[in-house]
Amino acid sequence: MSTGGGNRAIIAALLANLGIAITKFIAWAFSGSSSMLAEAVHSLADTGNQLLLLLGGRQARKKADAEHPFGYGRERYVYAFVVSIILFSVGGVFSIYEGVEKIQHPHELDVPWLPILVLVIAIGLESFSLRTAIKESNHTRGQQSWFSFIRRAKAPELPVVLLEDTAALSGLMLALLGVGLTIITGNSLFDAIGTLAIGVLLVLVAIVLGIETKSLLVGEGASEKDTELIRDAINADPQVEALIHMKTLYLGPEELLVGAKVAFAASTRLVDVAAATNALEARVREAVPIARVIYIEPDVYSPPGADSTATDTIVIKGAD
Repeated sequence: MSTGGGNRAIIAALLANLGIAITKFIAWAFSGSSSMLAEAVHSLADTGNQLLLLLGGRQARKKADAEHPFGYGRERYVYAFVVSIILFSVGGVFSIYEGVEKIQHPHELDVPWLPILVLVIAIGLESFSLRTAIKESNHTRGQQSWFSFIRRAKAPELPVVLLEDTAALSGLMLALLGVGLTIITGNSLFDAIGTLAIGVLLVLVAIVLGIETKSLLVGEGASEKDTELIRDAINADPQVEALIHMKTLYLGPEELLVGAKVAFAASTRLVDVAAATNALEARVREAVPIARVIYIEPDVYSPPGADSTATDTIVIKGAD
């Protein structure tokens, strides 16, 4: 996935959250609504999160060096993981604390119409941000369900923004409900409950983000479709007797490492093996363009069980 779509979604969310955070803090200062304070801190945390995602994208573009020979592509995963931690600690935990505090020390709303006005405006702005994220995601989502897209996406920016915006919009609705019920009943308990609900929502979203980005940090392999394309590209070479085993690893959202042990006939000359290996690398890159780092180890085919180092099933050309 190109970072262009992700950056557009991030910038849209950044501008929306910054404006929303300022208006929420103003509304909280005049009304004293704990839901409004929780939402203001949430929007401020989201603004910081978007800045971190942009910084991660910038860091990931640094060229490889001696200390990091495979480049800095995983910087985007690191910053996405930090975002999930901030969403949990700053947004979720603070909201839960503020909700408990409001239950223990109730406080009536001073200017009840102001938080309602701000929340309605914020819902409109957040809807625009979510719409942008959905539009940009549809360019790469294809036929996947939204759950599958968030679960399988290798570029973390769009899933993060999607989850953040969905949580923000849901939080705004909870805040609107809490403030509205407080105004109608005169009981500030509803405002406190709304604050608690916002905190629980943010914690749950942060946990989901943390799990997904942790998996990317640990290292994920190519999708089943790309794995099949790579295998087919290798086995299409007439000089290849068998694909003994193969492993893949994402070095970053747009860079895949491929390592394969390939069997050639024992009588093949070294110069022909070298030429065939170069041709294999070109064929794999043509089939899966993000396979930029490829290591092919030539070998002679041995019957199953003879090579104790092979950990994957041997794929013999022409075999079912």
